[in-house]
Amino acid sequence: MFIKGGFNLAFDCNDYTPMLLMVHIRPERAVDLVGQESLTLLPQVPYATYTDSFGNVCTRLIAPPGRLSLWNRFEITDSGSPERLPIGAYQHPVAELPNEVLIYLLGSRYCDTQKLAAFAWAQFAHYAEGWPRVEAILQYTHDRIQFSYPNARADRTAWDAHYEGIGVCRDYAHLAITLCRCMNIPARYCTGYLGDIGVPKDPAPMDFSAWFEVYLGGNWHPMDARHNVPRIGRIVMAKGRDATDAAISTAFGYANLSEFTVITEEVI
Repeated sequence: MFIKGGFNLAFDCNDYTPMLLMVHIRPERAVDLVGQESLTLLPQVPYATYTDSFGNVCTRLIAPPGRLSLWNRFEITDSGSPERLPIGAYQHPVAELPNEVLIYLLGSRYCDTQKLAAFAWAQFAHYAEGWPRVEAILQYTHDRIQFSYPNARADRTAWDAHYEGIGVCRDYAHLAITLCRCMNIPARYCTGYLGDIGVPKDPAPMDFSAWFEVYLGGNWHPMDARHNVPRIGRIVMAKGRDATDAAISTAFGYANLSEFTVITEEVI
């Protein structure tokens, strides 16, 4: 199947403002693009791209005073099948994990493992290692948090989300990641496009989505604690320890987000 997607973003700046953006599809998914992404900036300010230590394609630019608008459009192929759950996948002892995976067992900015470790062991130690334990964490997180856009806030950590019981997709991801790490299951944060393909259409405006991946059986597997069902057409843009490493935009100065539209839909 084919999926078309993209975004319209605009930032209002008071002065020349350096910005770091993660608005491109990651290389491992970019191979499925039909043609190239079409990124347009108005005004046409120069920009440069590089690949960070997590494999994300990052864009650097200096936004001028006033409004900077960005558009991106693309078409991409997809299997059209729901994601496969890693049922029966092996949970590696920590001593067996590859060196590059160990970082995803550690606490991070939004994944405050030290606050939830005792709870996690009390809650999940009786589940079998591997998929049964991950499944229990997914279900617990899905049930624990009530989705609410009006209550979104940028400084909510996993512990906060657990205590408050409310949040948006990134809060589900942060809590599930943190609980997995507490149980010695490597987990990392992901963000990107997720359209309403194969599911009832959500009446809320489209947004970028957040989910996570767990490392089981020698591979990374996508997990979604908010929806808690395998989905079709997930398109990853950025990955990292948490939302800090995978922020769509970071401004080193004042930059007010004045326009935000995300498009993701199946091409019929």
